[in-house]
Amino acid sequence: MAENSHLRPIAPNPLFGPNPFKLGIFSANADGGIAITRVAERWRAEWPDIAAVAEMADRAGFEFILPIARWKGFGGETDARGRSFETLTHGAALAASTRRIAIFSTVHAPLVHPVFAAKAIATIDHVSNGRAGLNIVCGWNQPEFAMFGTGQPDDRYAHGLEWYEVFARILIGGPPFDFHGKYFELEGVVGAPGTVQRPRPVVMSAAFSPAGRDFAARTSDFLFTTFAEIDSGAEHIKDIRERGRKLGRELGVFTTTHVVCRETQREADAYYERYAVDEADHGAVELHMKLKKEFAHSHDAHVFELHRKRFAGGVGTYPLVGTPEKIVAEMVAMQRIGFAGTTVSFVNFRDELPFFIDRVLPLMEEAGLRAPAAAAA
Repeated sequence: MAENSHLRPIAPNPLFGPNPFKLGIFSANADGGIAITRVAERWRAEWPDIAAVAEMADRAGFEFILPIARWKGFGGETDARGRSFETLTHGAALAASTRRIAIFSTVHAPLVHPVFAAKAIATIDHVSNGRAGLNIVCGWNQPEFAMFGTGQPDDRYAHGLEWYEVFARILIGGPPFDFHGKYFELEGVVGAPGTVQRPRPVVMSAAFSPAGRDFAARTSDFLFTTFAEIDSGAEHIKDIRERGRKLGRELGVFTTTHVVCRETQREADAYYERYAVDEADHGAVELHMKLKKEFAHSHDAHVFELHRKRFAGGVGTYPLVGTPEKIVAEMVAMQRIGFAGTTVSFVNFRDELPFFIDRVLPLMEEAGLRAPAAAAA
């Protein structure tokens, strides 16, 4: 593949920072975040709120912002994810309004040409002074592809590998090159400027299937994976790291969570039950689960039936529900088995993130998961 895996950016991306357990904001660019709920306070993804949350997370020392790439909603009463901001332009805007936090763009490889993506990511990297990142998605949601008048590649990961090779080769720099592959036939490819990060910005991908993990082992610095219970995550981490090491690469492994943090466990449990059961948008949950089962293969099969509440609460991610102390204890357990960090999402980011920052981050510092934000800066 393209670049030497041992190279690291000259200007370190926050994903390579010193905190043992890193934090990211996930899916704030889309209405609802990852909660599929009808509650009145559900996230509306208004731009002033998104910008405020990004700046709040930046000041608090969060490592990254990770948007989802959505082109179509999931129906139901709310048409969950029907409203969302495109992630490359979203990234450029947030790069200009933040100072330290890494800004990722999520790109569907079959829908965005690698020559364009390389130019766009390079632009964000210069705006942010070396904080851009790529979350590469090889495709799974066929109704979205139909909007573009196309289907998914016959082998989406083979297509993704060609896409990535073109993307990375442009950003490394050098003379114009031709590329002759199964999916791309390109002549005289070149792109300038290169990126601030060398040899290219940090890359992540999300995968659960063996094919997806092999793709991540060849292309990514970090891989996101899900799990049913924390202890079961250890086997996923072992498998992912072994796939990377066979190629001479070390992969960091992240997970993703949805958070309900309250002063008491009773308050947290009651709110989780209200938004993810009583007020769940069941029509949207059913369509989302159906598409995930059919195209994505992103969860253990039994999770779909055993943890339906988790799909309404946070599209099948792990729930961090409880007091600040309980949430930090679970994060300690995640870090102990090898996770490099997690994303967090809320029913309403702007309303709930301040409490998380004020009450959870100091306990994470006491537990040795993070340094104070001022010290990290």
